[in-house]
Amino acid sequence: MRLWARLAFVSVAAASLAACAQSPAVRQARFAAPARQAAVELPRPAERAETAPASVVRVRHAEPASSPERTASSGLASYYSEGRKTASGERFDPSELTAAHRSLPFGTRLQVTNVKTGRSVVVRVNDRGPFVHGRVVDVSYSAAQALGMINTGVAPVKVSVVR
Repeated sequence: MRLWARLAFVSVAAASLAACAQSPAVRQARFAAPARQAAVELPRPAERAETAPASVVRVRHAEPASSPERTASSGLASYYSEGRKTASGERFDPSELTAAHRSLPFGTRLQVTNVKTGRSVVVRVNDRGPFVHGRVVDVSYSAAQALGMINTGVAPVKVSVVR
């Protein structure tokens, strides 16, 4: 019985040491990264229908700038004449033709047309806003002068992306 116990102990110790020992491939991996390959097994077409995921992720690609939803919108515009710094990081200047839009990238040029007067102006997006429900764009004071909306404060406008 003692012989069997010693033999079992030696076998377990040898197996433990063998498991802890590093193979040459592992030592080599420290100095040079081996090429890694992955094998992907795809289920057969019959199995795909049975193992379909519960949810599907869809990738939405950006719309081109020429699509009607992206280039034109309409609603109320307002103006602002005070502020120190815009969301883009530049200093606000009421004499420049700039605007605030909720989602368009900074630097986007917009043509804003006052629907009542027919006047229009091209502005550059450099800020975020408007934060009042129902308004589509906030323009700088000089852009509001060009649109003829200083006295009213707000005006119905059509906004389209120039570039």
